[in-house]
Amino acid sequence: MSVLARSVGNAFRNKVRTAAVVAVLAVAIGLALAMLVANQAVGAKVQELNASVGTVLTVNPAGGQGFEGGGEPLTAGQAATAADVPNVTAVVGTKALRLRNATEAAAQAAAGTQAGTQAGPGGGQGGPGGQTTTTLTTSLTAAVDAGTLGARNQDSTSGTSGSTGTTGTTRPARSLPITATGTGAEVDSTGKALELTSGTGLGDYTKESTKALLGTTLAEKNNLKVGSTFTINSKTFTVAGLFDAGTAFGNNALYVTLPTAQTLAELPGELSTMIVTVDSMEHVDAAKTALQSALGTDKADVTQGQRNLETAVTSLDSVKNISMVAFIAALGTAGLIILLIMVMLVRERRREIGVLKAIGAPNRTIGLQFVLEALVLVALGSVVGAVIASFASGGIASALVSSSTSTTAAPAGQRGGGFAGAAGGLPGGQFPGGQGGPFGGASQLLTSVTASVSPGVLAAGIAAVFGVAIIGALVPALLTARIRPIEVLRGE
Repeated sequence: MSVLARSVGNAFRNKVRTAAVVAVLAVAIGLALAMLVANQAVGAKVQELNASVGTVLTVNPAGGQGFEGGGEPLTAGQAATAADVPNVTAVVGTKALRLRNATEAAAQAAAGTQAGTQAGPGGGQGGPGGQTTTTLTTSLTAAVDAGTLGARNQDSTSGTSGSTGTTGTTRPARSLPITATGTGAEVDSTGKALELTSGTGLGDYTKESTKALLGTTLAEKNNLKVGSTFTINSKTFTVAGLFDAGTAFGNNALYVTLPTAQTLAELPGELSTMIVTVDSMEHVDAAKTALQSALGTDKADVTQGQRNLETAVTSLDSVKNISMVAFIAALGTAGLIILLIMVMLVRERRREIGVLKAIGAPNRTIGLQFVLEALVLVALGSVVGAVIASFASGGIASALVSSSTSTTAAPAGQRGGGFAGAAGGLPGGQFPGGQGGPFGGASQLLTSVTASVSPGVLAAGIAAVFGVAIIGALVPALLTARIRPIEVLRGE
């Protein structure tokens, strides 16, 4: 009988014990693999945060942010100045607009309301940097119902209470405006690439175009799909693609090219905000200082929209290290289990080993038999452990990240960070795409860790397990060399 066949047979000699050993190994191996997958997931999340959000600075007009404040608007010349700052890799200018349903605006005008100058949050006066922002009309209907908060905001903006104006007349109900953003690149308000669910981008974002990207809920509300058309100020636009911002507010929005938005607003060369990307997180503070100096404190406010992100990333790095330590500990536990099992088997089979050595079996053959037997048990445990890891790794990664970010979250009620101007932020800390909260645009990224058991990670983990198994089995296997056949047979 070959050594391999004898090893497999010995592994199943005591089926109850084999099942118990495999179960214990499966738990240890499954935990080790789950921690390894979680480590990879957290590491990928850190890289994603660093690449897409952590290196972003936001430039707003000095004294203005979103549709609030005053000051002078930003210009294309300032964008060029920002691009020349050391360590700055990209500057994306945006122009924020507010769109009102044309039918609704006409009804308000007929009722004597000032639909053009007091059309709810963001309409009329008080645009980005204090410039006058004329509310544009569109054939689209907002995908978000105004509700209590929307009605309250509109009432406060127009200076009236309830549905009755200062003159005592009843005003028609108004829906929320639609956020429209002219952007110089295919990015959202955090500088992250837009997640298109269908269709394509807008092509050259530096030229005027009649194409637009719509949020999924806005498209559904208006029964639009890729290739459908709608109007803004009687100008026809074609839906080039649909995007999913992850929130109802973020999906009640559309994107056009920057020159198109400037033409619609009749404000060529004017920017609402600039999204500045720095080459690495280490250079963010220096770039922020240099950027502020280049643009002038009286002309622009430079903010690190995700200031709390550094703390979050540091915390995630700690979680990554902890998960690696846990992987090593679980791996060591599996190796210890194998060592103890094999020591026990060697002690049980002293007579068998003595007989084999008496008939001339070399030590390496006997040692190989025990190593192969251990690998059979480990292989069975790895199969079950991989199944356990596939189910547990996602929950473990999410729990680790959740516990990490919860300890670094800002106090309740803190306003989210710094991208309101990028797409017309609303009062109260609301941001396009729902990017509010202590981590601003990073909040969705921090809470959306995906731990997938990739073949590469799984293979690396199992290879490590087998390596530890071989080491754990070799120790008792080497003990066989010390067994003298005459001593074993004399004791029988």
